Amino acid sequence: MTLWGGRFTAAMDETLWNLSESYSFDHVLYAHDIEGSMAHVRGLEAAGLLTSAECATLLDTLSSIKGEFLAGTFERHASDEDIHMAIERRATELAGNIGAKIHTARSRNDQVATTLRLFTRDALSEIARQALALVDTLVQVGQRNPQAYLPGYTHLQRAQPVLLSHHLHAHAWSLTRDVDRVLDARTRMNVSPLGAGALAGTSLPIDPSVTSELLGFDEPFANSMDAVSDRDFVAEALFDIALLGVHLSRMGEELVLWTTSEFNFATLGDDFTTGSSMLPQKKNSDVAELARGKSGRLVGNLTGLLVTLKGLPLTYNRDLQEDKEPLFDSVKQVTLVLAAMNGAYQSMIFNAAAAAAAADDQLLVAIDVAERLVAEGLPFRQAHEVAGGLVGRAVREGRLLADIVADEPTLAHHRDLFERGAALSNRRSPGSSGPAAAPGQSTRLSERIAALRARI
Repeated sequence: MTLWGGRFTAAMDETLWNLSESYSFDHVLYAHDIEGSMAHVRGLEAAGLLTSAECATLLDTLSSIKGEFLAGTFERHASDEDIHMAIERRATELAGNIGAKIHTARSRNDQVATTLRLFTRDALSEIARQALALVDTLVQVGQRNPQAYLPGYTHLQRAQPVLLSHHLHAHAWSLTRDVDRVLDARTRMNVSPLGAGALAGTSLPIDPSVTSELLGFDEPFANSMDAVSDRDFVAEALFDIALLGVHLSRMGEELVLWTTSEFNFATLGDDFTTGSSMLPQKKNSDVAELARGKSGRLVGNLTGLLVTLKGLPLTYNRDLQEDKEPLFDSVKQVTLVLAAMNGAYQSMIFNAAAAAAAADDQLLVAIDVAERLVAEGLPFRQAHEVAGGLVGRAVREGRLLADIVADEPTLAHHRDLFERGAALSNRRSPGSSGPAAAPGQSTRLSERIAALRARI
């Protein structure tokens, strides 16, 4: 028997039940639903709707139910349509008529909205922690290889040499923006819907500010209709996770390239690679490929929810049941990727010699030649033309750019630009990729990480 069957004369058809039930996936919300119910019980006591003894009984009952979940002994009954009804049914079994009072002045609409906000708030905090752990690892890899450098790329063509630490810090900065977005979303969603009822509140003398404070929300809802219908916080969480997934995908693509024989910039540990069922020589960077692949799933979850939400009238509609599986999936998948990528980078051995050899490609010095000419007074467009002409000659004649420059009497004194590592060292402007600019960047990144960690 359902908890809402008073007016019905027939049981729910099996096909509707199979479509309607959500316990199979929303049972993961048990701890947050119990947390919300405990606050609701205290709110009922504060409103004089429960005696102190009844409140104590219900709190003990809810604690016992949580213990059953933790011990794996909680038994779902055939009538448990969702986790919320399952917990209320069990509370009534354990506490009798007192348990039947637990849903006073509450609807599943504001109950579900509250439970889901509590879950999402905790999930976003954990995602932020894991993302910052990956940032820490990126910083550590750079510190382990302080002199290492490699080509930076545009259009996947060699462009200019960059320190490995500079390159990894670029990913770190994008991840800190992800954390910032996640924490901003957590702040915006930290509004309690509890007390909104089905959509219009209640005639009973509850005070939503009591439960809001007990649950650590910043404030209670202002509008009961908005409170039960709002799923902006789920959509925003899914967007933030999707964009984080896109950044992780970009990092994965890079590791795939770096660990190929063609690039040979890095090797991942055996514990973060896989072999082939047929080819004995293979060592595949599957962790990076999965990070890349999961991004499509995360974007899909966001897109699916937005389509679900786009045509819903106020207030609650059963369509909103479709908010949970995308959220649960995205939270699970992104945390899996964050943990695995963290381990992959920790296991990575960077081939500094191969990377430096690629970065010391003489054609990458062309911009340094042009900028040296600019420093001597030549307008940049003319300097660019001169340097481009020298590159063209080197390519056509199959000669080194340094030798072409040496052949020009007015340019021969610029051969120092072609010394090993010179092109990297010449990158001195604030925020640039050279050694001189690195300490200031490291300080700024450290301050950023500390500030975000404090917000968590």
